[in-house]
Amino acid sequence: MALRLLNSAVLRQLASQLPKSAQVGSVAAVHTLDKIGKREIVGYGWNGTACYADRVDYPLPAVRFREPTNEINALRAKEQGDWKKLSPQEIKALYRASFCQTIAEVQAGSGEWKLHLGVALLFTAAAIWVAVLMNIFVYDELPVTFDEEHQKAQLQRIIDLEINPVTGLTSKWDYENKKWKN
Repeated sequence: MALRLLNSAVLRQLASQLPKSAQVGSVAAVHTLDKIGKREIVGYGWNGTACYADRVDYPLPAVRFREPTNEINALRAKEQGDWKKLSPQEIKALYRASFCQTIAEVQAGSGEWKLHLGVALLFTAAAIWVAVLMNIFVYDELPVTFDEEHQKAQLQRIIDLEINPVTGLTSKWDYENKKWKN
C-alpha cells in the first residue's frame, strides 16, 4: 500500500513537471501531457518522455495505450481484488487497455521484406532489359579484330616483335623451338 502511495506521488510529481519543461511548438512538446490526453502515466518512459511506443527493447511504455473508460475503470477496480475472480476476457481487456500489442505481435514479421525484394527484382529486371536493348539498338557490332583469326595474328605479331620479353607474354615463348615453354 505504501508503495502505491509513493508511486502515485512520483507520478503526480512527474505530471506536474512535464508541461513546464516543454516548449510550445517545439519537438519536445510532441510527447508531453497535452498530447497524451487523459491516458494515465504509469512509468518513466523511453528517454524519460511520456509517450507510447510498442518496442521490444523497451517493453514498458510510460503511458497506457487507451484512455480510461467506465468499463476499464470498473475492471481496474475489480483488478485491485483477487485476480482469480477475473475472467480471461476481462484480463485481456485490461491488457489491451494498457498495451496495443503483445511482445509476440511486436516481434512477428510484417512481411515488408517481400515488398523490398519485389522492388529490387523489378529494378534488376529493368536494368537487364535496358542492357539487352542497348546491345540491340545502340552498340555497334564488335570490330573484326575480335574474331579468332585476327587474335592469332596479333599474338604472332607480339611474339615476332618480342614485346615485353622479361615478364610479359613473350617470356613464355621459346624462340629457338618456336613453341610455348612448359
